[in-house]
Amino acid sequence: MRINRYKHLNVNVFPTRLEMGRAAGRDVEERVEALLKVKDEIRMVFAAAPSQNEMLDYLAGSEVIDWSRVTAFHMDEYLGLNGGADQLFSLYLSRRLFNKVRMKKVHLLNGTADSEEEAGRYSSLLTEAAIDIICLGIGENGHIAFNDPPVADFGDTSIVKKVSLDRACRIQQVNEGCFATLDEVPKKALTLTIPVIFNASHLFCVVPGTSKREAVYNTLNGPVTTACPASVLQKHPDCRFYFDRDSFGEV
Repeated sequence: MRINRYKHLNVNVFPTRLEMGRAAGRDVEERVEALLKVKDEIRMVFAAAPSQNEMLDYLAGSEVIDWSRVTAFHMDEYLGLNGGADQLFSLYLSRRLFNKVRMKKVHLLNGTADSEEEAGRYSSLLTEAAIDIICLGIGENGHIAFNDPPVADFGDTSIVKKVSLDRACRIQQVNEGCFATLDEVPKKALTLTIPVIFNASHLFCVVPGTSKREAVYNTLNGPVTTACPASVLQKHPDCRFYFDRDSFGEV
């Protein structure tokens, strides 16, 4: 259901999380098809989080996307985990999507490499050409990627940077079942910065769950402020939002 009271914002609310994810997946699929009619190839960035499961599952099963013309990136990665840790975002996305389709290229962030060198390497790859599509979510503290309120910068001059994770962000990782205890959650990560996300042509923002309701409200209704980094999405020319009733509230 399209919600029209948000002026220029494209806000879509669905009765269930599954319907939300499938609808987002269909819209991403449609946009990819449209872009590939006018471009030889496109570049996409994906968020890695349980909130993205249903959308990623839809995309992995797509029978119409020509993935051989798509180059993929991801938004962030933990630092300090061992190379085979199940919580690595690179591993999550590889299992959920990248290993299920044949993409032209997949560029993974290496959380075990020297962080400064890895930030430079990934920044170079990201800036080789424009980013066409980003599939993202919103954190319980309003973050996008790992741009938590204490480190979020709408004018950031970095492309990829090392950040300290906010306690609220780390607690979310436990609440979502990614880690058993807070002590297990890394305190540092690499993240794409907010300008990189904002400068992508098309954004698809998928946010289910009651724990995200306050962040969703602040994103759509609050002032544009780094206190809720996702609020900057209000200003993007083509950001589509997908919520379930748990995250959005009563329609």
